[in-house]
Amino acid sequence: MSETVDVFIIGGGINGAGIARDAAGRGLNVVLCEKDDLAQGTSSRSGKLVHGGLRYLEYYEFRLVREALIEREVLLNAAPHIIWPMRFVLPHSPDDRPAWLVRLGLFLYDNLGGRKKLPGTRVLDLRRDPEGAALKDGYTKGFEYSDCWVDDSRLVVLNAVDAAQNGAQILTRTACTSARRNGATWDITVQGPEGQRAFSARTLVNAAGPWVTDVIGRVAGTNSKRGVRLVKGSHIVTPKFWEGPQAYLVQNTDKRVIFINPYEGDKALIGTTDIAYDGAPEAVTVDQSEVDYLLAAVNRYFRQELTQKDVVQSFSGVRPLYDDGAGNPSAVTRDYVFDLEALGGAPLLNVFGGKITTFRKLAEHAMQKIETYLPGMGPDWTAQAPLPGGDIAGADFDGFLNDIQREYPWLPHELALHWGRLYGTRMRMIIGDATSLEGLGMHFGARLYEAEVRYLAAHEWARSAQDVLHRRTKENLHMTNAQIAEFTAWCDENLGQLA
Repeated sequence: MSETVDVFIIGGGINGAGIARDAAGRGLNVVLCEKDDLAQGTSSRSGKLVHGGLRYLEYYEFRLVREALIEREVLLNAAPHIIWPMRFVLPHSPDDRPAWLVRLGLFLYDNLGGRKKLPGTRVLDLRRDPEGAALKDGYTKGFEYSDCWVDDSRLVVLNAVDAAQNGAQILTRTACTSARRNGATWDITVQGPEGQRAFSARTLVNAAGPWVTDVIGRVAGTNSKRGVRLVKGSHIVTPKFWEGPQAYLVQNTDKRVIFINPYEGDKALIGTTDIAYDGAPEAVTVDQSEVDYLLAAVNRYFRQELTQKDVVQSFSGVRPLYDDGAGNPSAVTRDYVFDLEALGGAPLLNVFGGKITTFRKLAEHAMQKIETYLPGMGPDWTAQAPLPGGDIAGADFDGFLNDIQREYPWLPHELALHWGRLYGTRMRMIIGDATSLEGLGMHFGARLYEAEVRYLAAHEWARSAQDVLHRRTKENLHMTNAQIAEFTAWCDENLGQLA
């Protein structure tokens, strides 16, 4: 017996989760299925920035940059716990773009999107300003501008949480094995932990990211005139090697820009590469040549020389960019494109491209594309709505954290800050009735307690140690190998019972 739904979504990355949230909030009956964990593919392997894309101005992507800058402010209000302002230092090298061109680009960046909350650009004297202390003597002038940091995988999970709170079914580790038109509906079969299930859907949304063409052909048995260009982007993590909260944006000798961002307190996140990729998306790995490339970019600018021994972690993701025919992977548009195909009856909406910053707008546009097939659905609503945990008065995270410390004086500041950043106001669900650290249950190491793991299993679809450590908390960067092994064994034995 099949379940009847309004919208069936394939893909649990940022686009799929964003569309599920938007659709469910309009009063529609929604199902999202993801063959792995939420954000397990591209959406947890990004540069972790909500930004307009300064370098896209060079490719005249003014509409994309403007939309992204506007969304930057919307998301900063919606999720002040997982998104926060960051200042970026751009050292100027006479060998690269001329200073006047950089200044012009930054002027446009400051003014294209109606910036309200974030401070504007300023010019730095790197010989005197503290931001220049870590840089080599040859760099005397720089610029500092604003963008925002985001915990990318948590952004995906929180969209799924909001979708579920509005009635959506979120099916993780569930593969869509078949989708076939049957007149005005889709007959859909999925295979998951509980076996096979069948659905009858009025609309089908393909938000499978790097697997979008596989879903079009193998799963749905249709065709599309559009395609994706797979581009591999790799990052490395090292110990942080400068003082201060600022990030850096540097140019490599090939004119590509590299971000060097503070990460997880005492680490640095460095990336990204841009390499055409034609392998299986799930098999992507970091090549040594990419590590060497990123280290060379850092060592061109900074006093402290980094080597392979400084790399504590690396990861690689495949970005499914809309194929616009550009030869250079860096020039391929980061804009999104929809392919709505309804000639055979029930509509299929394929989503190509996109970037984390514009996911909410993409979801809104997706619903506008299929609204004629869903009469009676509610209006646009997400622009003013906080994400779960983001209902912080005035979007004032520091004020919220002060309130939490008064409410739970026994909670160490480091743990309060950590949970505040991950969960916002929902951290109270983790603490529950606890009145001491002992009340949080088993301590697995670093900042990880049993109460948090139980919450993640019950409310955020965590089904493995990797789900917890890599995508929902990043505690893998702070625990020892022995602690990780013990926690993994505990999860294998207990996690399934907590869901």
